[in-house]
Amino acid sequence: MGKILRTEKLTTFSELLIVIAGIAVILGGVYYLSPGIKTAVSKQLNGIELNQTDVNNVTNAAKIALPSTEISSEVADKPLVKIGAYAWNAQSGIIVSNGGPKTTKGSLMEKNGVNLEIIRQDWLSELRNMQMKFIEEFDKGEAFPSSDKSVFAVMIMGDGAPFYISSVQKSLDEKYGKDKYHLQVMGVVGMSYGEDKLIGPPSWKSDPKSMKGSVISAVLGDGDWVTTVNYCFANGLKVNPDPTTYDAEAVNIYPSENDDYIKSAEELIKSQTTGWTVTLKEVVDGKLTGKSVNRKIDGCATWTPGDKTVFDKLTGFVDIVSTKEFNNQMPTALIGVKEWAVKNPDIVSNILKSALTASNQMKNYEDWKVRASQAVADTYKIETADYWYKMFKGQQGTKAGLTYNMGGSKVFNYADAMQYFGLSDGVNRYKSVYNQVSGYLTELNPFGFNENVGAVVPYDQAVNLFFLKNINDIESTSADKADYSGEAKEVVASGEWKINFNTGSADISNSSSKEVEKIYNLLVQAENTKLTVVGHTDNVGNPDSNLALSKSRAEAVVNYLKQKGIPASRFQLVDGKGQADPIADNNSASGKALNRRVVITFLK
Repeated sequence: MGKILRTEKLTTFSELLIVIAGIAVILGGVYYLSPGIKTAVSKQLNGIELNQTDVNNVTNAAKIALPSTEISSEVADKPLVKIGAYAWNAQSGIIVSNGGPKTTKGSLMEKNGVNLEIIRQDWLSELRNMQMKFIEEFDKGEAFPSSDKSVFAVMIMGDGAPFYISSVQKSLDEKYGKDKYHLQVMGVVGMSYGEDKLIGPPSWKSDPKSMKGSVISAVLGDGDWVTTVNYCFANGLKVNPDPTTYDAEAVNIYPSENDDYIKSAEELIKSQTTGWTVTLKEVVDGKLTGKSVNRKIDGCATWTPGDKTVFDKLTGFVDIVSTKEFNNQMPTALIGVKEWAVKNPDIVSNILKSALTASNQMKNYEDWKVRASQAVADTYKIETADYWYKMFKGQQGTKAGLTYNMGGSKVFNYADAMQYFGLSDGVNRYKSVYNQVSGYLTELNPFGFNENVGAVVPYDQAVNLFFLKNINDIESTSADKADYSGEAKEVVASGEWKINFNTGSADISNSSSKEVEKIYNLLVQAENTKLTVVGHTDNVGNPDSNLALSKSRAEAVVNYLKQKGIPASRFQLVDGKGQADPIADNNSASGKALNRRVVITFLK
């Protein structure tokens, strides 16, 4: 979605990055002089856990009058509060609740006594600088910081929050002392529902293993990167964690120029149309060979309008996977300054209340969707209202016989927000997303996260639901449930999971507790999918006994997931194949280990 680490104002953190860049130049010389030196090893992790319940509640509500385009005079005497945000359609609800970039006459923000300005800023580093500026002014005693370059909150993709909050927290601790100021997720107001995606040749969808050795342009660490990593790990593919190297046995992710999601699309187009290549250091078995390879860009991770740009310019490319399949992955998160918010709780709650109420109007009334697209166009100053209206719903096209999808967003009403955090049904979808992405950051270590940031801020410190719970007098309804009654046939992903069991039994070993927890988190994020679970063994022992054991082990995994809240109706098939379907040579210990596995397939 955004542009990570593209900073104009030098903070302690950005200065550190400059030092690291200088070290990288030195290490580059070491590489060419020292082939065989070890580098980051490509990793196969467990995919993000997908909860398939579609968070999409509709509350029947009386129609509210549409906001005007005239700036409100009624709240002009109230303190101005500012939010910085990407140009992103999933923010339509909060934008139309304000009537546009500034609070308008007849808007829900006006009704709830909020004087709000929404400022478009597509660079994540600048959003960060704006919040740092706000805290600087607040620290000097300003109750309502009001300079042009300060905002109390930002709206970004929620799966990017672990990186954003953790990196900013490091800077805050360095500047003001440990734990004086904090950023927290204070609510969610929408969801990407298809617009964020991985684009590549159709073979990547029919045969995910064909992605091995590919190079994909993406903004490292953002939501589209997460979607790509999710797809790789759900299909048992390794991901090369070092963007400067090439591993033929893994999926390689190349950082797009200026950390720009549009550049991700443009680099794919340039490579496919002109033969442009990128130079990467070759890695074999985690060791640098001393050679370099020139590789084309084979795919990209991007979002609207990057997807439309690719499909307009290229033939032979489709959307491989998107946030429609990983339907709970990418919420529109409101991240605010905790210390200011606790002094002004009613303002924060009324901002959320206005946004969630407007979203419910959009779900009930088409003219609210139309008015929202106008407000979005006025706020972002790009594209037309008609463009944003169509892309909100999602568009499909066909080129050279291949069908592709563009756009697709959702807005959240109050019931959606309560359900997403598990406050109404006990399944905290966002916690699964946050914890899984936190694991990606520490295990894949994009842009030296472990060295530069140090640690991820834990979920319980990074999320504050007081302001959502503090909302009063708003329409609500019971949570919807995903429909698992029909047969699912299309494979979204299929991966082999290494789960250890106690010898000769179907009892899951304590050493695999993190593994099965990751599976659960992945299921939570893909809540709309049905599942098949199939167990496999090596060839040690009696074939009939192995067949029974493989079935029992598949059932053990399913029982664990059911105990965690995954409904039984979601499992379309639970079976075992014993030793009949090996993927490696049973004559070696390593081959036997690979054959002892549980295959989980996601279907839609």
